[in-house]
Amino acid sequence: MPESVLDKKPPLQGEVPQGRDLAIDALRAFAILGVVLGHWLVTAFVADGSGADLRVTSPLRTMPELAPISWVLQTLAVFFLVGGYASAKGLRPGEPWGRRLRQRLARFTRPLPVLAAAWIPAAAALSWAGFSADSLRTVVELVLSPLWFLAVYVVLTAMTPAVAAVWDRLGLWGAALLVAATAAIDAGRFVLDTPGWTGWATVFTAWLVPFYLGVGWADGALGSRRSGLVLLGGGGAATVLLVLFAGYPASMVGVPGAEVSNLSPPTLAAVAFGLAQAGLALLLHGPLTRWTRRARVRSVISGANRSAMTIFLWHQTALLAVTTGALLAFGSLPGLHTAPDRPAWIAERLPWLAVCAGALAALRTLLRGFEHPRPSKHRPGRDANHTTNMSAAPYISRRVP
Repeated sequence: MPESVLDKKPPLQGEVPQGRDLAIDALRAFAILGVVLGHWLVTAFVADGSGADLRVTSPLRTMPELAPISWVLQTLAVFFLVGGYASAKGLRPGEPWGRRLRQRLARFTRPLPVLAAAWIPAAAALSWAGFSADSLRTVVELVLSPLWFLAVYVVLTAMTPAVAAVWDRLGLWGAALLVAATAAIDAGRFVLDTPGWTGWATVFTAWLVPFYLGVGWADGALGSRRSGLVLLGGGGAATVLLVLFAGYPASMVGVPGAEVSNLSPPTLAAVAFGLAQAGLALLLHGPLTRWTRRARVRSVISGANRSAMTIFLWHQTALLAVTTGALLAFGSLPGLHTAPDRPAWIAERLPWLAVCAGALAALRTLLRGFEHPRPSKHRPGRDANHTTNMSAAPYISRRVP
């Protein structure tokens, strides 16, 4: 008789559950690392010289030749791809939708009140220290900006059974329809002069593309090298053509003051770029599988994924803690509070990334218990990692009776 889930011994803290795809965990860790480093590099704070006030700009605004940085560090499509994969792997025949959703979203809902509770007194302290209302608004917006991504991710996670059903019926044609829908919305914005608010529909259509492909990947499709090469080559070529001949920005992240952003809302160029990233992720899956067989690598990847939400939610807080704390203590410092208007600024900025990493590590140590609370002594056989893991247990195909 097969061993039931409740009869299985739960994995110890830091131990890798049996059947877990560590290559998917590695892709997720790299995606989060890209988001963190991207924000820390392209978000520049400039002190106005008259006190504890800051304004936000970007080196991409004054040095557009740095746009290739955004091609490496804008990794949202990879996160949605592995999110779709993990959500589809977690589908179980007959499991109540509400219970499954609560379990998968527990890691999102627990840390959010802690972030809000921390920033209420922090904002009051910055106001007392002399920051203007505009500066405080800028700081709070930067802290809250990652939450839009979580909102989209939560909606798509809730829709996983429906997305899987569409994949079963349409396969890759479903992805083609989503790309076409994004193209139509962009045509309305940029050619037909439709109201600007209509463009925000691409927040759903654009990010559903990699999520949908992740569901298909979990179902056994897209596993071949050919699929990865087609997506990488086709998506990359389409991105280049859209940038060179259709007027889309070269930067894959938003640039302050730019008329059009590839992310707010996402454009057809962002979708094409996401297809290329999905293809690269598929090609890397095999090498990453071999790489993660090393015990030390497994430990690092496991630790990163256990703290994934803490890192994501608090990385902007770490940056702001370093920026505001240094400004109040030492005044304006090169690379941290100076305008990013010359190549030397990059060299000045890089050492501050290590300081921000140290601040984030301290926050992770302090707060990781909110992401994974200790298991209840009254419910043996289940723990936080077991019920809310972002890479769920092995997939049971919907096509097998």
